[in-house]
Amino acid sequence: MILKRLFFFAVMSLSTCCTAVKMDSTGKTFRKGKDFLLVQFDCKTDVDDLQTVAALATLISDSHYSSINYHAVAGTYGMQEGLYVPPNDLFQLAFGDNWTDAHKNRNAAVEKVKSLVIKTLEQDGDLWIADAGQSDFSAELVLAIQKDFPEIETSKRVHVVQHAEWNEEVTTPEKLDFVKRNTDYIKIPDGNAVGNGTPGFRTPEFTNWDDKITNPELKEIWQLAIDLSNKFNGQDGRYNNEAIAAGGLDFSDLSEVCWILGNANIKDTEHFFSLYAQ
Repeated sequence: MILKRLFFFAVMSLSTCCTAVKMDSTGKTFRKGKDFLLVQFDCKTDVDDLQTVAALATLISDSHYSSINYHAVAGTYGMQEGLYVPPNDLFQLAFGDNWTDAHKNRNAAVEKVKSLVIKTLEQDGDLWIADAGQSDFSAELVLAIQKDFPEIETSKRVHVVQHAEWNEEVTTPEKLDFVKRNTDYIKIPDGNAVGNGTPGFRTPEFTNWDDKITNPELKEIWQLAIDLSNKFNGQDGRYNNEAIAAGGLDFSDLSEVCWILGNANIKDTEHFFSLYAQ
């Protein structure tokens, strides 16, 4: 285990914010223009997903990522209790029509997303899933792919990245087991902490985001994400995110996207904005 950790940090020290160098257990890296990035948000009941949406929109708007094939999915929650955080206006503003509402109709969402990602898989591209929440939807999607396209070896062609132990704990157990057995499942260090090998994007003291963002479209996205976060944080029994309650930011789920894209050396929120704020 010690040797594995030493190897991990040696690899990460060679990475840069602009080059995908991270290798998963299959020895593959994300290939811009060929692979597909699927970012799935549970939106229940922590409002951090809303700010992750804004951060993802900021990252994707950078010219270095203009060739990335990606899609966002809302409502990919597992078996946790608590109320949903309605994100539709924010998703539409951030992604246009490039997102799917799994909260409204789960089965229809699985079929829609399958039709999007299968084009990549049939052209020898891989699917990379950032589970910004639980893995229930991932399990349902992979099962649908296996049923309709049994020739695709999902254990090698589908990569699922998870950063939070709590997300694993509230994923339906049999579905988590299915994902681990049928995909290249990658558990990375938690994005809520700084200095553990992935970016730490939970920062109660970071209150000056509006000084960093000058692009009008991104500013509107961030403002809506902040407004919705403040509106729903801790309300009606929802989880109270203390970092957001303090006026700070929490987009910790973006650590998975950064890992996939080879940006795991980003230190924290301040570093992220210094690189990608427009």
